Amino acid sequence: MNRIYKELLNHCVGFDWDEGNINKNWLKHEVSPAECEQTFFNRPLIIQDDISHSKNEKRFYALGRSNSKRNLFIALTVRAKRIRVISASDMSRREKEVYGNE
Repeated sequence: MNRIYKELLNHCVGFDWDEGNINKNWLKHEVSPAECEQTFFNRPLIIQDDISHSKNEKRFYALGRSNSKRNLFIALTVRAKRIRVISASDMSRREKEVYGNE
């Protein structure tokens, strides 16, 4: 993970879960909030700007692995020093290729 994104995460103090996003990823992709959180503590972790979805607020995407070795794609933003997961799903074949080259 490059220095800019490492600094971003180092300033975060937790995760932002509410009724709007806590069950959404489980219902759509069977990804639990715990799996999402685990991904940010495991390596390798790739984080990049998500320019196409950053119109109203700065967004990012992360490619990482949960404790159960599940490869996840996570769209996120940072609000008030908390990581807010917007969506999470299994990585696509292309995302796995990018992740595997890290």
